[in-house]
Amino acid sequence: MELRAGKGNALRLLLLSVLVPVLNIGVHWLIFLFFRDSGLPPIANAVLAVLWGGLGIYSIYYSFNWLVEQYPDQWKRRLLPFVFVGPAALLLGWLLVLPTVRTLYLSFMNANSTEFVGFANFAAVFTDRLLVTALRNNLLWVVFGTLLCVGFGLLIAILADRSSFERVAKAIIFMPMAISFVAAGVIWKFIYYYQPEQEQIGLLNAIVVAFGGEPQAWLSMIQPWNNLFLIAILVWMQTGFAMVIFSAAIKSIPEDMLEAARVDGANEWTIFFKIMIPTISGTLLSVTTTIIVFTLKIFDVVMIMTGGQYETDVVATQFYRQLFMYQNTGYGSTLAIVLLIAVIPVIIVNLRQFRKEGGF
Repeated sequence: MELRAGKGNALRLLLLSVLVPVLNIGVHWLIFLFFRDSGLPPIANAVLAVLWGGLGIYSIYYSFNWLVEQYPDQWKRRLLPFVFVGPAALLLGWLLVLPTVRTLYLSFMNANSTEFVGFANFAAVFTDRLLVTALRNNLLWVVFGTLLCVGFGLLIAILADRSSFERVAKAIIFMPMAISFVAAGVIWKFIYYYQPEQEQIGLLNAIVVAFGGEPQAWLSMIQPWNNLFLIAILVWMQTGFAMVIFSAAIKSIPEDMLEAARVDGANEWTIFFKIMIPTISGTLLSVTTTIIVFTLKIFDVVMIMTGGQYETDVVATQFYRQLFMYQNTGYGSTLAIVLLIAVIPVIIVNLRQFRKEGGF
């Protein structure tokens, strides 16, 4: 009798293990078809879709949690974490892993994805003049953008920490973080605005003219160093981010350690380089790698300010142009993979630092 009951329970669990996922997929697929083909007003459709999203996720977790609760205790402990992590992992796989694999596949195909060309697209990326220019400009963004953001952020964090108007100073420096890169591009476009042989309404040229100088076309002159005027926008926006993180790290340094160093005769330079920098080295690395990622995938500022003209193209703008304007899927996918490959070492460094600090 016990053997028969055990077999019946196992069969019941097997049926439930099949029915619960199938019912979830079937019900939500029918709801998706309803929204796809419904003639509801847009507002009603949006409200119902939001309700479906919230209640649908709750129903999926609830049904799978109920299913796992039917299992014996030893299986319950093993399976329950997957109930909560599994859907998120599947969603990330669908939205991130599959598109990445497909992009890698397309990078080995020709422009219209009908013929396998091997590594020809990758060879073209490093030999085509326009694409080499984009790679060079990205290097300028990484080097100058990161150095200036990290340097100014650290300097301002230290100076503000010792000033009597710390909150006001930090608020002013952090304020540009509140706007998007597109909005920043529009603002700085007016700052750099140039009208040949006319009254200068751009802020920078107006200042130059007021001091008796000649107005300049800042974004088209002195190529490729005109990229530095675009990098200034990144510095204006991201210095506040670096400053806030560094300020928190500096405040966590024990005050008695600094006082002991001063009592022993250490000057401020020695304290900075021998105590502060080693103590906040983890934070310094994290901020640096984060800003490097920003600079590698920079797009908005260049597209708004110059559209990639005057040798200001970067990899992301070339990717956009190749894929959406020239319909060259092979080149576009290859540039996306190049960006991914460039970002991977930065992510690895961050993960190693996180592990070293006991994150996992």
